[in-house]
Amino acid sequence: MEQHELDLSGYSIRTDLAVEAKELAEQQTGSSIPGIQMETDDREPGIRVTRLTVENEEAGRQIGKLPGNYLTIEVPKLRGNDTDLEDQVTQRFSIEFAQFLQKKGITEDKKVLVVGLGNWNVTPDALGPMVVENLLVTRHLFSLAPESVAEGYREVSAISPGVLGITGIETSEIVFGVVEKSKPDLVIAIDALASRALHRVNTTIQISDTGIHPGSGVGNKRKAIDEQTLGVPVIAIGVPTVVFASTIVNDAITYLLGHFGQSIKENNRAFNRLAVSQVPERKEPYGEEDLPDLETRKTFMGLVGQLSEQEKNQLIREVLNPLGQELVVTPKEIDDFIEGISNVIATGLNRALHRAVSEENAAAYTH
Repeated sequence: MEQHELDLSGYSIRTDLAVEAKELAEQQTGSSIPGIQMETDDREPGIRVTRLTVENEEAGRQIGKLPGNYLTIEVPKLRGNDTDLEDQVTQRFSIEFAQFLQKKGITEDKKVLVVGLGNWNVTPDALGPMVVENLLVTRHLFSLAPESVAEGYREVSAISPGVLGITGIETSEIVFGVVEKSKPDLVIAIDALASRALHRVNTTIQISDTGIHPGSGVGNKRKAIDEQTLGVPVIAIGVPTVVFASTIVNDAITYLLGHFGQSIKENNRAFNRLAVSQVPERKEPYGEEDLPDLETRKTFMGLVGQLSEQEKNQLIREVLNPLGQELVVTPKEIDDFIEGISNVIATGLNRALHRAVSEENAAAYTH
């Protein structure tokens, strides 16, 4: 089958998540994309880990992502402030991140610089700075009092460089200057992301070894922070905290149709006198198999109900953009979530970077 190059910007959908870019590309071509390998791990209840590898530049162009490794941890109930679940996610994140370090050849004696990207004055964008606040930094101890550093710690430094609107300096230039002077062996860049799906906002962590473009998810693309720019490997960590208004409308229509579709199926089961216990639990997100047929969709929602996902999104944006209503939206509980997820990431990083930090003593290094 002939392969088509995809330009995601033409779809008027922005996403920082590789799994979403792959889903979108495959929706448009109707087939899988050569050069992209993906496997999903559901063995841990409530946590889905997806490993996606973009093997070459051609495959990367197909989905708008650079060649490399992308790992996504999806936890649908992460918004619920469940401390036990957060501890579980922390453990899984630290294990997965430690494996990224091994793949990049970052041994225990290598120096690490953590960069907390984002604007600390804007809550949805404050993930990076809040993670940095909770990190165990040790570079100064190695320099000033090496005799006080016990076995099992590595040299870690951290910076929150702010954003262009605050400093007047490109973030990549600040980071480059720090890298040039401090000479780390690895840079870890942490930033808030944008998603194209409601169910992934505040429920997903992405790790990648391809660097990061600050602000790209909301259309404010800045210079890249990657190995080519800095001269050292870069591992990026991101959490989607915002979504576009058009995405909310688009997903709401899909949820309505999915609700109608499952209601019809449940009514049919009741008509056939099946036990209530046999009615499956409703799920999120709704897939194509959950939606009613085209005629039923038209009955409920007219011509809009028959549009494809891409056609719906384009129509909604054509309505919202001229009115200036294509807003970037974040959930109302974002304050609590940012505090919780930043603690999860910081604790996971502390455990992955320092062998001396364990599950038992990790809480002593965060606040």
